[in-house]
Amino acid sequence: MIELRPFDKLGGADHGWLKAKHHFSFGSHYDPRNMGHGSLRVWNDDEIAPNTGFPAHPHANMEIITYVREGAITHQDSLGNKGRTEAGDVQVMSAGSGVRHSEYNLEPTETRIFQIWIEPTTQDGQPTWGAKPFPKSDRSGNFVTIASGFADDRDALPIRADARVLATTLKAGESAEYAPGETRNLYLVPAAGAVEINGVRVNARDGVAIRDEARLRITALEDSELVLVDAS
Repeated sequence: MIELRPFDKLGGADHGWLKAKHHFSFGSHYDPRNMGHGSLRVWNDDEIAPNTGFPAHPHANMEIITYVREGAITHQDSLGNKGRTEAGDVQVMSAGSGVRHSEYNLEPTETRIFQIWIEPTTQDGQPTWGAKPFPKSDRSGNFVTIASGFADDRDALPIRADARVLATTLKAGESAEYAPGETRNLYLVPAAGAVEINGVRVNARDGVAIRDEARLRITALEDSELVLVDAS
């Protein structure tokens, strides 16, 4: 099953400083028929104006992954962590028993991010935060795991979830394959470009929910950058 969710059909909100599209029910965009995909609960496509952002606010018991597509995001939290994450890189916050954080675009240009929330397998642990660069040249033509709840994914940022987040870049005409487990829930979004997945065209910022596919063959119709979540 491959279910295409076109970008222009997604719910969203325009706050002036923030333009957001929601792949799942979120905030004022409430859709009881679309509350998530397996343990994947949120996938927001956010455009943040220069010198604006999200002031300090709380979270608990959620794994929050931020993939920066353009610009940079500056993080600060109640644990004392501070960091700036640039385009192509990723940051992970395990909210655990509770944490407050802010996320600001302190750059002179717009910042674009994917914010992904995954439900954890354990509750009320110690909150943590981490960030890591993932140069795009290292993942050309191959999916690289950038965040994971599996011990074997040693180079990925750890999350407390039965899930992994992967990314790849493909030149036009290049292909990549991915073989999920039988009971997995996959969700893929091209950050840029356009691809064909098992015969289904997916354009930039479209979402595609995938279940019960033994193998994915993904062919780039133009130069593309992809983010994929493989969740329980």
